[in-house]
Amino acid sequence: MALQYVIVQQPDNAAQLFLLYHGVNDNPDSMAQIGSWFAKAFPHALVVSVGAPFSGNVPQGRLWYADIPAHDRSEQQGVDAVMPEFIESVRHWQQQSGVRAEATALVGFSQGGTMVLEGVKAQPGLAGRAIVFSGRYATLPQRASTRNTIHLIHGDYDDHIPLQHAEEAKQRLMLLGGDVTLDIVEDLPHAIDHRSMELALNHLRYTVPRRYFDEALSGAKPGDDDVVMMM
Repeated sequence: MALQYVIVQQPDNAAQLFLLYHGVNDNPDSMAQIGSWFAKAFPHALVVSVGAPFSGNVPQGRLWYADIPAHDRSEQQGVDAVMPEFIESVRHWQQQSGVRAEATALVGFSQGGTMVLEGVKAQPGLAGRAIVFSGRYATLPQRASTRNTIHLIHGDYDDHIPLQHAEEAKQRLMLLGGDVTLDIVEDLPHAIDHRSMELALNHLRYTVPRRYFDEALSGAKPGDDDVVMMM
């Protein structure tokens, strides 16, 4: 069981790190096309598309865990089994690039989005930003942290992972005091389109993480290495 990597952009001295995670029966090559948007917007970022460890049901397709029906609680067990490798991979690229967690963005679509949400649920300090397209938690969190900012982007026509999951995730995170946004894309099925990408990029450029305000209130000086307002 090994992860695969496609390097989309590799500057000499990376200022930010973007790690991308594909959906069910997809692969890192196709997700690298999404990575090109982030590479263009953040020319000083290391951008890597990560391939899941398990073979899928179609040629070249990969899975992060067995595709288990949503009503089956063993989905969380599948996520938990691969989570150590997922976290180790993030730490590996942070060490390789010299980029801190605060300047790391995890980007996931569908099942890859579940891995991103579950990753920052398991270790809130893993990354400063999480961009989740059409994703969901395996199980809703019991705790939340402002160490990461979670951006949920979901189509209202998604019949694979219904919008309700994103709405419930936002409500739970807000209730727990987390830092979260939710953007609903009209007439969008289970997919990423140019509108989704513009929403993601605008959040990275202009949405100031809540922890900055918390630090300001406490008298601390926020760092300058977050993925924010770096056009």
